[in-house]
Amino acid sequence: MRTIDLSPLYRSLVGFDRLAAQLDAAAKTEAASGYPPYNIERTDENSYRIEIAVAGFKPEELSIEAKEGLLTVSGRKAANDETKRYLHRGLAERNFDRRFQLADYVVVTDAALADGLLTIALKRELPEALKPRSIPISTGADTAVIEGEKAA
Repeated sequence: MRTIDLSPLYRSLVGFDRLAAQLDAAAKTEAASGYPPYNIERTDENSYRIEIAVAGFKPEELSIEAKEGLLTVSGRKAANDETKRYLHRGLAERNFDRRFQLADYVVVTDAALADGLLTIALKRELPEALKPRSIPISTGADTAVIEGEKAA
């Protein structure tokens, strides 16, 4: 696998070292395992959906945790195969940990399990201070009234 050398950027960018660490972590995670398969969908400008194929898992065998910008989805399958004798076993029901690095202000809003797909809804919720706002433009007459009110 190829690696990206971001060191030339460090000469002119200050404070982006966290971004480089996130890129490195994402590259290592993808190389680790392709199980379980998943989709990431952008449903609108500030909403996303992650779908993970978890066929054979029950809701109590799955856990979802969001902590410090990292979403972790885990599956722990109970071992109860003593009574079953498989002629062919093609369904992968092994334990897994799937991690997703979340951008700032992205929060998990919902999770549902249906038809073997675990669907996790995410939304970017910007604080009011970061949202665009309109600044009124005053004229010379407005300024005189404001100054007159301040003097009174």
